[in-house]
This record gives sequence, structure tokens and C-alpha cells, in this order.
Amino acid sequence: MESFSPGNGSGAVPGGYLPIEEHGIVGDLRTVALIGTNGTIDWYCPSRFDAPSLFASLLDARRGGYFSLSSRTSGRAKQMYLPDTNILVTRFLGIEAVGEVIDFMVPITSGAGKARDLLVRQARAVRGRASFELACHPGFDYGRAPHSVELVTGVGAVFTSALGSCVLRTSVPLKIEDSGVAATFTLEEGETVDIALEWRGEVRPLVPGETDELFSMTSDFWQGWVSQSRYRGRWRETVQRSALALKLLVYHPTGALVAAPTTSLPEELGGSRNWDYRYSWLRDAAFTVYALMTLGFLEEAASFMDWVQRRCESATPERDIMIMYAVDGSEHISETVLDHLEGYRGSGPVRIGNNAVQQRQIDVYGELMDSVYLYNREVPISYDLWTGLCRRLDWLAKHWQEPDEGIWEIRGPRQRFTSSALMTWVAYDRARRLAFDRGLPAPLERWRKLAAAAHRFVQESCWDRDLQAYVMYPGSQLLDASVLVMPLVKFAGPTDPRFLSTLDRISAELASDSLVYRYASTGHDGIVGGEGTFNLCSFWYVEALTRAGRVKEARMIFEKMLTYANHVGLYSEQIGASGEALGNFPQAFTHLALISAAVNLDRALDRP
Repeated sequence: MESFSPGNGSGAVPGGYLPIEEHGIVGDLRTVALIGTNGTIDWYCPSRFDAPSLFASLLDARRGGYFSLSSRTSGRAKQMYLPDTNILVTRFLGIEAVGEVIDFMVPITSGAGKARDLLVRQARAVRGRASFELACHPGFDYGRAPHSVELVTGVGAVFTSALGSCVLRTSVPLKIEDSGVAATFTLEEGETVDIALEWRGEVRPLVPGETDELFSMTSDFWQGWVSQSRYRGRWRETVQRSALALKLLVYHPTGALVAAPTTSLPEELGGSRNWDYRYSWLRDAAFTVYALMTLGFLEEAASFMDWVQRRCESATPERDIMIMYAVDGSEHISETVLDHLEGYRGSGPVRIGNNAVQQRQIDVYGELMDSVYLYNREVPISYDLWTGLCRRLDWLAKHWQEPDEGIWEIRGPRQRFTSSALMTWVAYDRARRLAFDRGLPAPLERWRKLAAAAHRFVQESCWDRDLQAYVMYPGSQLLDASVLVMPLVKFAGPTDPRFLSTLDRISAELASDSLVYRYASTGHDGIVGGEGTFNLCSFWYVEALTRAGRVKEARMIFEKMLTYANHVGLYSEQIGASGEALGNFPQAFTHLALISAAVNLDRALDRP
């Protein structure tokens, strides 16, 4: 057995940093692993999304830890998902040989019994005689915790730290190298080698046929799940890939949905806008539920409603519900900087936790009530959930006119954001509709007056007569792409003159080709540096154009946006000036907005 300290002989990941978009993901409905087109797992937090990482070379190529498996006989790599699954195939194409690496994790609802923190990798020679290289260098606790490595005859290797251990099972002979293990091996055409990495797993060899059985269960689970989709329109494969990506962001034990499975991927290379998105924002989760319900996936919505009810039960009169939670419902996610990691391509700081948890964002009440209203149309909500929501609306009535940090989580002075008042109207409008439809007890007249007051505030205080546009907050003259949702949430008609004028202003000042910035200047948000265009806003733009009757324009912009997906149909949060992915990856916001834009555009194109 050999022991290693963090940063000492850990071994840098071969090739350094891949572009963010050069990754696919696999997951088990509790966490995911990012796998590059070079066959390297460079991000993986075992057991849950926000757990300390085991592999994090995505954030520090030297200290973070990685697990690479690639073919030495290829000159070109390609990546794909097996149809209708989240099973990833990385193909290494050479003149003399073609090798493949198949990666998957077993979903905890796939019938595999007790949940296992298991990464399965299969190397195979598809054509010719293919040589492979394996290197596994864990970096426990974001590369902070020392560990030991031990080779076990007939099993593989065991890595042990104070935080836990992981077992690497394989029949391939391994050797200790730096802080990990390595191997080279050659397969004849048609031969396969199985490799499994299990967190806190039993020290035992792989059982013959074990990985094939796990593969079949995983494939059956994903194909069975996606077959529930009722979408049959244009861009079906793109829409279903987005749904599969969103499903991977569900933390199945509680029903929480994370905004993204990564932390600190920069919104600008070299910038400081690096945030931890491995938590469940009420806003993001509510939008995600809407997107999945649109396609016919109700199980995730039901789980989210149960999760919301528990959050309502834990809310306090002073603070009410939080804007975000850990996947287990905890509110304790304070922000910490990991100074020992350099960040993706030197873009520090690397953060874990998120101080936005303490922010006030009034708009979340609107997104929450909208998702509940839509869910109730499919499945009646419980009385207990209804009473919990009514208490939230009582709190909102007292505080909706106060300044907040808004939908974009500014870290500057609070303002009375237009989007917050807009979504206050949505909250009371949907609550009134739901109560009326179900005959539920509610102060309908009070809610009507609150909705009217919020509507009036937007129209009278947030409309700038000189700009002929709705602005970010009264008196600011800053454009804000979040107002693009006005026709989506039925606040304004899609051909209302005020909205159309605002849409034209956004087209002229925030849109660049098909890409849309969320606001024109970053100086007001209290954060240093710039950022890319915001994919969520770009798809909102498509849907706003669609609803405004500008269908040909909307379709062209949508088709252009599809070209910014990566090779397996995944999107990050933002797009850089040269089309590169920026921000955490993959991003729930982007994929849910794509689904909504596609569904509505498809309907519009079918109209005479």
C-alpha cells in the first residue's frame, strides 16, 4: 500500500483542459459524471450532486483527479449516446483499428436493487486490434484529502481516504503510478474489457456477466422512461435529448432538481463569475417541471410537489421559503472558495456553496404557483399543499413591494425589479384560477386586488415612455430579457403594442444574431467582469417571436440556436463570442427553455 498527499505526485490529466462543450454526461439520478471526448472523467461527485468531488480535473488539471480510458491506436474521437438512453459511447477511430469506450451509471429506480455509487466503463475493439490506456488518479474532497492506494490480486485496486474508499474492479493488470493506477492493454477485434469503479464498494472481483446485466437494466430504464413522451412534433430527437438531460438533474431520493451538476465553470474565461449550481433553485425546478409536464412526464412533477410541500412546512414567518436548497432540503449551503484549485483554464475562484441562498428573489413565488397551477390541471394537488401555499402568498402580500435581488441574483443594491412584480401578478393570478377551478378556500377578492396592484405597477412604473420599452426596474432605462416571458405567462398579449415595442428594443440592443444577452451592461449587478449570451434568454426570444406571429424569424433563430448544442445535444448556461460553451454544464434552464420553444414553434408552424 502506498500513501499520497494532495498535490504531491498526483499527475496532471493528459491534454489539460478540454473545451466545456467537449463533454457528455452519465448519471444515476443522484449525481453525474462528465466524460470528455478524450475518454477522461474529469468531474464526478459520488453519491450526490453536491458531495465533495472524487474527480475534478475540470477545475484543476494537476490537483483535481481524473479517470481516463482511451484507445492509443486512434487519431480521431467521436462521442454519441445510444438511442433514447443516457449511455455514452466514445469512439476512437484509426486507420488500423476502431476502439470504443461505453460509459454508464445505473439509475437507482432501474430495478438494480440497493442504490450503488457505481461507474461502469467498457472498452472494446470494434475493428482491428485496438490498444487502450487506463489511468485512475482520484482527488478526494476536491483534491484536499490524502489517500492511499493498494493493488488487490484478482480485484484491481482500492483507494482509501478519511472520507471514504473506492474500489476499481477490472481483470486488466494494474500498476501504481504517482497517486493512482495505470495500465495498457490490447484487445483483438470483438473483445471487451469491463471496468467498474464503486464508491464505498465491497472489495471483490467483477462477477462474469455482471456489467452486461447492469447495461441491460440501464438501457431498459432509459428507453422505458423516454417512451412516455407524448411529443411527436419537429425536432423530436433534440427535444427528447433535452428531456433526458433534465432527468439526469433530478435527485431521486427527494425529488429535488438541480440547476446544473457542476460548479465554477466560468461565464467568462479568466473572469470571476464562477458559481456553484449543484443545488435546487425553486425557480429552475418549477420551470423544469413545466417542461417535463409539457412532454407528458408527470412522475417528476409529482415528486417535486412533494418536495415543495416539505419546503412549505419548514418555512418560517420571518424568512418564508428560501430561493434555493441543497438536494436534501437543507438551507446550509454557505459559499466557500477553494484556493488550492486554479479553476477551469485558470479561471478562479473555485466556489463550493452559494451565498445567493440568503437573497430575496420575489419572482420565485410566481414560477412556483405557475408550476402548481399547471400540475393541478393534470393531477389535483393535496389540501395540505394548498394550505402551505396560501401561507406563502400571505407572506408575499406583505413583502412584494420591497426591493430584492431579482431573477438574475445581482450582488449589488436591491431594486424593485420589473420581473419580480410581473411574477407577483402570476402568483396571485394562478392562485385565484386554481382556487376557482377546485373550489378551494381562498381570499379571492384580496388576491384579485394584489394581482391588479402588481399589474398596475409594471404598466405604470416599469414602462419607459422615452425608450418605449419595459425596463429592468423603474427609472433605470436598462433593458432586461426576463420581460420576454410576458406573453408566455399571459401577462401581456403577444401582439400588445407595448410588448411588441419592447421586443423590438431587445432585438436591437440585446440580441446578436440568434444569441441574446440577459441585460446590456454588467456594471450594475455588483459583479466584476463580463459574460456570454444567455441561452435561456435566446430560447425565450424564440418563443416570444413565435407568439408574436413572427414565425419565420423565430424558426430561423431556433435553428441557429440548435447549432450551438454540443455533439451530443447538450448546452451550458451561456455562449461565448466564438460560439464556445460558458458557465456550468449542462444547464437545466437552457434545456427546459428549448423544450418550451420547440413545442410552441411546432404548433405555430402547423397552423394554416
